[in-house]
Amino acid sequence: MESLYELSSRAIRRVYDARIKTPPVLDAEAYFPNARRFRSSWRAIRQEALTVMERLGSLPCFHEIMPAQADISANDGRDWRMYLLKVYGQKVHDHLQACPTLAGLLDASPEVLSATLSFLAPHKHIPRHSGPFRGILRFQLNLFAPADGEGRPGAVLWLAGQEYRLADGECLLWDDTYPHEVWNRSDQTRIALLLDVRRPAMPLDLRLLSRTITAGVGMVARWRGLG
Repeated sequence: MESLYELSSRAIRRVYDARIKTPPVLDAEAYFPNARRFRSSWRAIRQEALTVMERLGSLPCFHEIMPAQADISANDGRDWRMYLLKVYGQKVHDHLQACPTLAGLLDASPEVLSATLSFLAPHKHIPRHSGPFRGILRFQLNLFAPADGEGRPGAVLWLAGQEYRLADGECLLWDDTYPHEVWNRSDQTRIALLLDVRRPAMPLDLRLLSRTITAGVGMVARWRGLG
């Protein structure tokens, strides 16, 4: 039987899918111009992420933050750990203080709702899934992308039938409501910055619905002590 979360997610998806027709990968310059700020600072961001990684074992896995995501986080005994900096508008102040470059970039980018440093363990597989609604877009900036046995970036994003391999400092703006999955086919941890960004230029009613949804999620995050 479907949970209430799954039923509500499907209903929300139908509302957006009927009216928003964009491809899986979007032009960052058009949809998230501040992407260039993050990409130009990727080396400084990576240094902050490497400092965080020194205490990787103490960071929570994704399913420890969101138990509903256990199917994609706790599926194979390998870790997918998160360092949350902002959760749907709620700032995680001590984490931001530890990452001053990221904190400054986020302050200058109010369209970013959530920000996370993602640490994907060697040979971790995130099974195929899709996000709940198109009111947000996912920006991914790879900070450390170790190579596979053939010298290519070992972390693979499969998105709507296409494979994407981002090297160090490369980024992608994409719609996570399309089916996607991830593999880390390397022997080292892949580090990425993941941002959830408000989709621009939506009809007024969808903008209002999006703000209601994200504000609700932000309140839950604060109640759970994430912000």
